[in-house]
Parts: sequence; C-alpha cells; structure tokens
Amino acid sequence: MRKSLSWVIFSLLIVFIGALIAFLVQTDFGRVQVKELRIASSDGKVLSALLFVPKGVSAEKPAPAVLTMHGYINSRETQSGFNIEFARRGYVVMAMDMAGHGYSEQIKGGLANPARGAADGLLYLASLPFVDKKNIAVEGHSMGGWSVLSAAGKYPDLVRTVILEGSSSETYGSPKVTAETPFNFAVVFSKYDEFSRLMWGVEIPSDIVKTQKLKTAFGTDEDVIPKKLYGSFENETARKLYIPNCTHPGDHLSKEAIGYAIEFLQESITPPKFIDPNNQIWQWKEFGTLLALIGGIIFMLSYGYYLLNSGYFSSLKGKPAGFQKTTKPLSIIVWLIGFALVTAIPAFTFFKFQQPGGKTPVPNAFWPQSLTIGFARWAAFNSLIAIGLFIVWHFVYHRRIGGNLVTYGLATNSEKPRFSLKQLWKAFALAVCVVFATHIVLSIVQWAFKVDFRWWVLALKPMDIARFWIFIKFLPPFALFAFVNALVLNGQLKAIELKNEAQTTAIWMISSALANCLGISILVMLQVGKLFSTQTLFFPTQSLLGIVAYQFVFLTAVVGTVSSFFYRRTGSIYVGAFVNALFVTWYIVAGQAIQFVA
Repeated sequence: MRKSLSWVIFSLLIVFIGALIAFLVQTDFGRVQVKELRIASSDGKVLSALLFVPKGVSAEKPAPAVLTMHGYINSRETQSGFNIEFARRGYVVMAMDMAGHGYSEQIKGGLANPARGAADGLLYLASLPFVDKKNIAVEGHSMGGWSVLSAAGKYPDLVRTVILEGSSSETYGSPKVTAETPFNFAVVFSKYDEFSRLMWGVEIPSDIVKTQKLKTAFGTDEDVIPKKLYGSFENETARKLYIPNCTHPGDHLSKEAIGYAIEFLQESITPPKFIDPNNQIWQWKEFGTLLALIGGIIFMLSYGYYLLNSGYFSSLKGKPAGFQKTTKPLSIIVWLIGFALVTAIPAFTFFKFQQPGGKTPVPNAFWPQSLTIGFARWAAFNSLIAIGLFIVWHFVYHRRIGGNLVTYGLATNSEKPRFSLKQLWKAFALAVCVVFATHIVLSIVQWAFKVDFRWWVLALKPMDIARFWIFIKFLPPFALFAFVNALVLNGQLKAIELKNEAQTTAIWMISSALANCLGISILVMLQVGKLFSTQTLFFPTQSLLGIVAYQFVFLTAVVGTVSSFFYRRTGSIYVGAFVNALFVTWYIVAGQAIQFVA
C-alpha cells in the first residue's frame, strides 16, 4: 500500500514539474501574462482563445498584435511555438480555438463558414484598448490559414500582415491574393508537406514555386524564388515564400518553420522587443507538457494500483493463470503468428474501415464528430475480426493446452471459472475512479498553468460538457475494442513468465504495447519514409489519416500497456479493459472537432 502510494505521489510530482516548466516557458518566465478568453461569435456562439499579453502593455502603451489559428482537428495549443515566440517579442497574441474545435462552439455554417471564427476573433482583438490597431497580423496553419486569410479579406483595414503556415489562398473559401492585395503576405510551405495537392495542386511540395496562384499573389510570371522579397513593406505589398525542411504537422516542431514566421513578422511589423528569429525557447514548453503527459499516464496506472490495494477493491486482486500444457517450440511459433496478426490487421484496415469508398463519414446530430465516427467504425470492425480469429484459435490450438475462462482472463475470479456481476461492477467502479481522477488532475493543471498534457499532435485535453455527452455516445464501440483487445493480448498472447514478477510484468506490458502499435508504426514509416525520399506519399490519397495515424501509434501503445498492467495484478481482463474504454473514448472525443450544427 505504501509503495503504491509512493508511485502516486511520484507521478503527481512529474505532472507538476512538467506543467510548471511549460507554464514558465509559455509566460516567458513572468514577462507575459496568459489568460483564458471566451468571446461571442456573430451568431451568439462561444469562441475560446488564449490571450498572451506582454508585460508593460497598456492603453497608454499599446502593442502590435497577432491572431493565430491552428488547423483541422487541432486546438489552440498546437500553435504554442508561434504563440510563445511572438509574445516574447512584445506582440499581443490571441490564439484561437477554431469554431467546433477545443472549447469553441461550432458556428452557423460549420466548416463551410470560411472564417470559422477568425473574423470574430479579429474584431475582438482590434477592439482591445492595449492593441495597436494599425499593426495587426494574422497567422494560421493549414485550415487555420484559410480562416485567417478569409478574416483579413473581410476586414482588410484591420490586417497589415498575413502569414500562412502549410496553407494556401483560393482553397475552400479562402480569398484570392494578388500583388496589389493590401497586406504583407508570407507563405511558409514545407518541402515535405503532405497536403501539396490540396493546397496548391502540385504533387511535389517544392513545386509550389511554379503554381499560378502563388505567382499571382507575388506579382511575377517567373517561378517564385524562396526567401526573395517581392513587393515592399513600406506600402504593405511585401511577399515572401519560405520552404522549411519539415512536414505539414512538422511545422509545429520545426525551429526553421517557426523562425521564418518570426522573421517575416518582425520585418513587416516592428516588434516592441527584437529577438533574433533563431533564438527560440518553445521547445522547453513541449518538453514540459510531454513530461506532464508521461506523469499523467503513470498516475493512471499507479492510482489504479493504489485502489486495488484498498479495502473495497482488494478482492479484485489476483494472479494470471497460464495454460496447463504447452510445447515450447510450437507455442513460440504460434505466439509469433498471433502477434503478427494482432499488429498487422489494424494497420491493413486503418484507412479502409475509416473511409469506405474513400469518403469521410458524415457527422450527424447523434454522432457530431466526423473522424470519430471513422475511428469507432475501425475499432468495431477490428473487434469483430479479432473475435472470429480468437474463436478459431481456441478450437484449433488453445483448447488443447487448457484454454478456458480463467486462462483467458474472462472469469472474475482468477482461480475459478466464475463470473460475478458484483466483481464486474467493482472493476467498472475502479476504472471510473482512475479515469475521473486523471481528468481532475489534468483539469487542475489546465486551470493553474494554462497547459494540457501533450507533445506535438499527441494531446490529452479535459472534456467540456458538450463533449462529455458525445463521449457517452461513442463509448460502446471503443469499449468493445478495449475488451476484445484485452482478451487477445492477455488471453491469447501470453508473454513469457520469469521468476522475477516485476520483470515478467514489464515484458508483458512491452510486448502488448508493441503488438498494438507496431503495425501502425510501420504504416507511418512507409508514409513518411517515401515522403522524405521522394516528396510524395506512399498512400497518396491519405494525407489526413496518415497524420492521424501518429496519434494511434501512441494511443494503441498506451492501451496495450494499461491492459497488461492491470491483468498482471488482477488475473482478469476487466479492470484494464474498463480503464482503456474510458480513456480511449475521452482522448479521442476531447481532441476532435464537432462539425454538426443543428
């Protein structure tokens, strides 16, 4: 009991240290104040933002400002590198959650509304008494670039500079830009951007220099030369193209990509405090929130272990049962075959099951998150495949070596083939306590430090009320996945047993994590490997889901780890499966956009 409590305290310490580091960097060690902001959209919806106000800024001493907006299925925190660096240099920064994303409500028109909340944010930013209204810039990544460009087109008198990161003009409602359009214009489009076909109509990202709409924006008939200044900062017609060596989501982790945005901003709007573009500290914020994310996962495991040692939940404790008869050479071969199937099938079906016919699922009033519908479909279909294979596996092999309810972890008593609803309820109650406590820890971190648990695009955010109800609706398919996955990992793919219990548990957790994530990891490596070698995608029609797969490498690895951790301590699959069902649904729903508008 004391040991498990020590791990809980240790995990909370990691969370606190990580969040504190992130907070100090995000506030430039006290020189920038970061505030939660809620504003009303033109149709009465609530839009969310973080407001960065440098020290010394006031109505008597107004500062230039920047409105930043993230891309599709992300949130304001994804733009942290840009937000932190702009604010360090004295700019007031308003980092918005796009409509339907983060804590912003979806507005009339949904994704078809070209500004997606950016126009309302721009008006609010310009209304602040401590903002220099003659010196406002907008910066947006991907879809966020289309949104801020749309806002600049709607209110041209309010915007002096537009910076597009991994984005474009004349795409899905974003306006046309010409050499005479009255604002300074920078395009930062990476050499390995996965969306070159969508954004600029070219297969090779660096061929953006040859596109007509870029030439039109830069006022030239020749191929655009990267880093060359076209137009003039004096009359607000300056144009520059930058091509950093990174991918589309890599813009957020690239010192080069962020540095180019800083450079153009400082050239177009004089900063209150000039700092060399290469002088960047945002990486430490990423380190801090990563540390907090790791601490949060350790807390989830250690707090669950602590509860298992408490009076009410202690009856759940038990030891896993092994198969009675095995022939070692055959069992190793069978295990490897099983491992290969477990890791390969989800990867082979990752694109097909989520987008049957190549079409993204249509959100509706009941399930208002488009991509989450695809994730749920993929999880459910893979569960059905796994159940079928498990049944075949049982009759062909495992039944002969003693496979039964106990060895598969399906019995609520780890020693006898019994099933108790009371024990099942206890397992569910423990899981609720564990996940709810983790949510409370994260909510406190966000309230106190204005950060969440994340690294890059891997992010765990607190749920608001709207997403809690969506969470309830999506829970069944993800629960099915969690239970079937726990059965396969712990009932079928039993790892080796060593005399040292701690070493055995570690091997089980690692092997389960690998079984879950290796196939998707290979899928990602194929996509990214071909991208870096040829500037084209291995799966050319899967730009978005190819990037989404990064998160599933992380998420499925965590699921395997959690499942085996609790199985080793209870002898049944239920606690780990319940924890994973709640955690996976929370992670996905909290991080996805709400597209449906009633």
